[in-house]
Amino acid sequence: MNFALILFVLLVITGLVKLLDVLVLRKRRVAEYGEDEQAHRPWWVEYSLSFFPVILFVFVLRSFLFEPFRIPSGSMLPTLQNGDMILVNKFTYGIRLPVIDQKIIPINTPQRGDVMVFRYPVNPDMDFIKRVVGVPGDEVVYQNKRLTINGQAVPVTRIGPYVNPSQQSGTPEALEEKLGEQEHAILNMPGMGALLGMTTFPGKENCEYSGTDFRCKVPEGQYFVMGDNRDNSEDSRYWGFVPDRNIVGKAFFIWMNFGDLSRIGSFK
Repeated sequence: MNFALILFVLLVITGLVKLLDVLVLRKRRVAEYGEDEQAHRPWWVEYSLSFFPVILFVFVLRSFLFEPFRIPSGSMLPTLQNGDMILVNKFTYGIRLPVIDQKIIPINTPQRGDVMVFRYPVNPDMDFIKRVVGVPGDEVVYQNKRLTINGQAVPVTRIGPYVNPSQQSGTPEALEEKLGEQEHAILNMPGMGALLGMTTFPGKENCEYSGTDFRCKVPEGQYFVMGDNRDNSEDSRYWGFVPDRNIVGKAFFIWMNFGDLSRIGSFK
């Protein structure tokens, strides 16, 4: 049971108790105890009346506006580090009904370069975060650790070696990559990358693999995503495309990292 569903159930229960108290129970207490009726509220009524507005506020906030997430791995280094606590904009890609995640009001669509949170297509109970590389209709090519989108090579600029305690082994090379108008840093490990094309996924017929390289045509209603830590990220190269229905929102702000408070702020 996910947290949104738990909140919804609590909201319904406390809301029904509040309604019952307004329509029936309070009138009975007033008739029996007069102005002293509040002192005779049952404990379950007292707790429901106290928690209902809090639960309602949290439910609306995280369902339609902003939701917090914690980064659990280094797949988005150097942009995001293990332990970063981020905020995700829930409405920028459209208003969705909570719990069932049905889009009811389209607003914007994910753009190349966006850092996006989504439900993992292989296991929708898990939330993943990656960068949008390809949007519907794009042809994405990854060759010799360089991206080409629709026949145009994605510009990269070498920054230098990157050393970080959360990096498992070796010293990756940091590069600045520009997807559309979005500039961001990525990491590449020296040597060959991992072999691709070993698993099957919906829409794999749109992709061609050759060792560590690939070419994919992004289907309508789907997105191709990759981690910024290119050689240490399981992403669309391995398990396929992200359907629009799996989108949670756009990550935009680090609100806390207990190990490094200087990381608090926006990112790109």
